[in-house]
Amino acid sequence: MMRQVLFVQGAGADVHDQWDDKLAESLKHTLGDDYAVRYPRMPDEADPSYRAWKAALIGEFRRLKDGAFLVGHSIGGAILLQVLVEEPAQLRPGALFFVAAPFIGEGGWPSEDFEPRKDLAERLPRDAPIFFYQGTKDAIVPSSHLQLYAKAIPRAVVRALAGNDHQLDNDMSAVARDIRSIARSA
Repeated sequence: MMRQVLFVQGAGADVHDQWDDKLAESLKHTLGDDYAVRYPRMPDEADPSYRAWKAALIGEFRRLKDGAFLVGHSIGGAILLQVLVEEPAQLRPGALFFVAAPFIGEGGWPSEDFEPRKDLAERLPRDAPIFFYQGTKDAIVPSSHLQLYAKAIPRAVVRALAGNDHQLDNDMSAVARDIRSIARSA
């Protein structure tokens, strides 16, 4: 059975084609032929709007079957998380994976696009495992954000990847291992 994976890019000029394409390719390669990895281009990646990205993500959710794995990188992960919190009935994901996602809220980054929620743990799908990853050498998102997520979502698994940068050194094998583990147990 082919498993679906949605990989949501981060933001910035040419991120889709010059940066996060390497992450998507690493994920595809490491997961292998039993997984179909979707890597859509998000609207106006250099200046992301929550409203536009939310609409794009909801459109992507409609293309997925329940049980699909959702992976978001950087601000794409933060936006994916917010959409799942605001629109919980759109899709029943198999698991959620957030890579170098900035924490939006107290202690993290501010947002002009959406209000941070204090009820993240309660509003995320209860039956979907949740994972957060961050490289210890991330120069973009402070490592303290990983701990803010651990506190906000106590059931989440948090993985600090020693020596990895914001792009996890273009190596998504840790994420792929967890996806395969969840798939085997489903």
